[in-house]
Amino acid sequence: MNNFPRSQAQISELAVPVHHSDLQISLNSTLPIHEILPPLRTSLTSHKAVILSAPPGSGKTTVAPLALMDEPWLAGRTILMLEPRRLAARLAASFMARQLGEVVGQTVGYRVRFEAKISAATRIEVVTEGILTRQIQDDPELTGVGLVIFDEFHERSLQGDLTLALCLDVMTSLRDDLKLLIMSATLDTGAISQLLDNAPVVMGKGQSYPVGVEYCRSGQLLPPHPREIARQVTTVIHRALNEQPGDILAFLPGAAEIRHTQTLLTAALSPGEIAIHLIYGDLSLAAQTAAVLPDPKGRRRIILATPIAETSITIEGIHTVVDSGWKRSPQFDPNSGLSRLTTQRISHASATQRAGRAGRLGPGYCFRLWSIGEDHSLKRFEPPEILAADLSQLVLDLTRWGVHDPARLRWLDPPPTGHFTQAQSVLLSLGALDHQGHITPLGRKIAELPTHPRLGHMLMAAAEHGASGLACDLAALLSERDILKGQDRSADIENRLHALEVFRAEGPAASKTLEADTDACRRVTQTSRQLLDHLPKPVRVRRKGGETRPTATAGELLALAFPDRIAQRRTEGRGQYKLTSGRGALLPAHDRLVSHEYLAVAELDAGKTEGRIFLAAPLAKGSLLTLFATRLQREDKVYWEEQSSTVRAQRLLRLEELVLETAPLAKPSAEAVLIALLSGLRSLGLTALPWNDKARELQARMESMRLWQPNAGWPDVSDASLWQSLEQWLVPYLTGMRSAEQLKKLDLFSILAARLDWHQQSQLDREAPTHLTVPSGSRIRLRYIPGESPVLAVRLQEMFGLADTPKVCHNTVPVLLHLLSPAKRPMQITQDLRGFWESAYHEVKKELRGRYPKHHWPDDPWQAQPTSRVKPRK
Repeated sequence: MNNFPRSQAQISELAVPVHHSDLQISLNSTLPIHEILPPLRTSLTSHKAVILSAPPGSGKTTVAPLALMDEPWLAGRTILMLEPRRLAARLAASFMARQLGEVVGQTVGYRVRFEAKISAATRIEVVTEGILTRQIQDDPELTGVGLVIFDEFHERSLQGDLTLALCLDVMTSLRDDLKLLIMSATLDTGAISQLLDNAPVVMGKGQSYPVGVEYCRSGQLLPPHPREIARQVTTVIHRALNEQPGDILAFLPGAAEIRHTQTLLTAALSPGEIAIHLIYGDLSLAAQTAAVLPDPKGRRRIILATPIAETSITIEGIHTVVDSGWKRSPQFDPNSGLSRLTTQRISHASATQRAGRAGRLGPGYCFRLWSIGEDHSLKRFEPPEILAADLSQLVLDLTRWGVHDPARLRWLDPPPTGHFTQAQSVLLSLGALDHQGHITPLGRKIAELPTHPRLGHMLMAAAEHGASGLACDLAALLSERDILKGQDRSADIENRLHALEVFRAEGPAASKTLEADTDACRRVTQTSRQLLDHLPKPVRVRRKGGETRPTATAGELLALAFPDRIAQRRTEGRGQYKLTSGRGALLPAHDRLVSHEYLAVAELDAGKTEGRIFLAAPLAKGSLLTLFATRLQREDKVYWEEQSSTVRAQRLLRLEELVLETAPLAKPSAEAVLIALLSGLRSLGLTALPWNDKARELQARMESMRLWQPNAGWPDVSDASLWQSLEQWLVPYLTGMRSAEQLKKLDLFSILAARLDWHQQSQLDREAPTHLTVPSGSRIRLRYIPGESPVLAVRLQEMFGLADTPKVCHNTVPVLLHLLSPAKRPMQITQDLRGFWESAYHEVKKELRGRYPKHHWPDDPWQAQPTSRVKPRK
């Protein structure tokens, strides 16, 4: 492995907060937050909204809510505090409860997805973002709530922005006594203050320890491969183990890099010497909780984490941070309706947060795997999620709120128009919105479910097929981390369903033989049951000792959730599919699903050109025709087939861009055939028509007359004009034709001649004749070149006695004489025949006598007899 030598690094100092974190603090008055509680109380007493900006570790998350709970203006009402993550919500509530000497659910409680610990005595509720959005929808006045706190608002999550917009709307129209507190460690306070009617900003300070920052030049302008990122991070971790004390926290973009790094470290370190922990979103809660606590055996720890560890949670004992400088974020493309995971550089604010993790206990150290020059080019803050996310849930929430135009609400960053429109299209296809953009009764039911609208639609529709249990399993599988492990696992979701069935029926040990993650299986099972409990009673279908076998398949249910992601196998390559949108999608050639003609795709990465399918299920064609019967379209297609150069006519059955069935069309319309034939001709070019010398000569004569007499009404028959006007001059002669072979029957000479009336035809023969009679009596063909004089190539002997150059077009255009030798080689080119006889002829005559002595070369061409023979007749 290559090391990053210290000689190439730059060292700097970064002030960071002390050991006490937002979630693990003491209530003693030495915490920095206590210094700003008086101005915070004063500001909230006199303003509806206040911004609290305080460094990490100042205690704002767990001190501020408790300190504000008994404020007179709150009048015994509840405080709702919004946290972006479930783990952070649980930890915050638990710690505040311990400070009060209580258990969670008394004065302090929390509500997250499928879990709540609150009671009638609860005054502070820590909730995740989706929970608060639904609470506002169900109770627009937020009855009994006096203060809403937005914690970690700098993360600018989609739901956080939506909830803030809804709260501002509530404050304007329903609750002028409701107050807001926006809290963050790194935030552009000016913009949010302006949005909140110039809300006051309370600035907090933190005790700080110096953190040495070393920039290790990686030499990577573009994101490296995950294995290369893992290699670089592993190299620096080994340096940190040798050079720095304490535990090490390494930030990597995603789970793939974390697993690669874990593999490299495990292979290099002595077993049991150092504890390696992982933190990423799909990891079990137990594993994440273990990672934040000191090692029970007192071992030194290496924690490999995604950006989830930047804020909200504190990991005790960290002295050194190794920062890869990369993050992985979904980028939504409204044109394709798909998201693509991209690896990007982090912002300067994120880099500061990450480095700060090394300074909680005392002076620390941070290795940054980028150059100091790259550091100067980092963005100040992370872009808001609302600018690059799928907005389906947001649009459904807004329409349920009664807002069809997002401009009616106040946003820090409004939803992009393209993303918003695309989300409306998705919801329309699901039946959640009508064509006027209003929420439908089905849409209201979907909005009440704690799932993405796609999965909500699937759950509501599943009862009609007796498949509520299967639909809940599918929704749970798509909402939680993958229950199958291994790099080569198939994209077939039925493999997951089978592993889940084995886990439930035969136990964890049996499921492990299928490479199943038993913790994930437990979580999916729990989520599935919770989803089933959330289904409205009329829709809910229970099993009798287990639900009866569903009449719907996994593919059919996924098709209901993802109607825009039906995939049809292409003929040109194994594993290549085409989606209903027309976009391409790929499966690994070895995946078992490639044998199926149709798939319902649940997870798909947009990719740069073609998306990669991660989760899908087989879908029978018959099911496809039944499920989407109202959306199928029959189309008569008449087109030019390039391979055979023939017009083909078919009747198609389509689902958007997918052709499900084709049949020959016996009697296509003549107009459609002509259009297709012309399309084919345009692809072949004008030279595909049966041009011959006679037709080309006529074309040249007509064009010459048009150019010589521009105001005489001659038709434009140049190639360019003919190409542009095929419909006008050629279509009348194409009746009954369907192929390039039949086009060869066209008589282009007659077709062009028909463009002239009788008078023009006579004039053309007279003023642009095909031949001229020369003094010898021979009729010599003229060669016409539009825009130039016509060429008369004639043997010199045949022109004896003629004084003036012949002319055409009413005797106005002299021909260009090519005077030839007896062997028909040009001896002179001229338009001045008289001048030639008088001067140049005598020199030419000498040369000709030498070459052709048997021919007659008179000294006086004026009196000589013209002849086409060797010598003139006597």
